[in-house]
Amino acid sequence: MAESELAERECIACTSADDPLTGDEIDEFYVDIDGSVWEVVDEHHLEGTYAFEDFRDALEFTYEVGELAEEEWHHPDLHLSWGEVVVEMWTHEIDGLFETDFIMAARMDRIHEEYAPDE
Repeated sequence: MAESELAERECIACTSADDPLTGDEIDEFYVDIDGSVWEVVDEHHLEGTYAFEDFRDALEFTYEVGELAEEEWHHPDLHLSWGEVVVEMWTHEIDGLFETDFIMAARMDRIHEEYAPDE
């Protein structure tokens, strides 16, 4: 599945009856997000680090991700600093990764493309 296709998928909330993704299930989604930004930590959560040219762009990105999180009711931890935003994300309901986490990561990747310097 291409990144843009993953980003277009609907975020579906899980229930406590759902199991967190593991192993090959994680790998299946991980290949469709930006591996230079994201890493899977202990098969529990995603951690991504986005670079920016300045504080203002990092702040604007943080705001856009916040709007996305509110829209989808799926809220990552966001750590803003000069020229960088670190994102930690997992599905709290199941204390692990779910498809929605990867969809959100793909959408954040797409938002970040708006801030890439012109080459």
